[in-house]
Amino acid sequence: MSRTQQLNQTLANLQSGSGDIEACAVVSEDGLIIASSLPQNIEEAQIAAMSAAMLSMGTRTALELKRGNLEQLFVKGDNGYVIIMHAGEHAVLIAMARKTAKLGLIFLDLSRASEDVKTILG
Repeated sequence: MSRTQQLNQTLANLQSGSGDIEACAVVSEDGLIIASSLPQNIEEAQIAAMSAAMLSMGTRTALELKRGNLEQLFVKGDNGYVIIMHAGEHAVLIAMARKTAKLGLIFLDLSRASEDVKTILG
């Protein structure tokens, strides 16, 4: 199985294992989509650009405020959550979750999936 197929399978497993994850993607730190499982109303380019901007600002904030290296970003909006978690040296896992999601389970699922992504990307 190719790396792309493995990544797509990892994302499919993440979504099927949690009914609260509406969309997910693996994105490079410079904002390029590596793999995605997104609904039709969300464009890959939009997710990629937003994740790059959020990562840049989050990394800068963590370092300037002496919080260490950025591990994850968490955004709560009226309609749910966006969570970005490092998945290897040069990639991140992004997930959009419903506002009713149990965050403990979401973070656990994302941690497991990010480890799988790290292994696949080497």
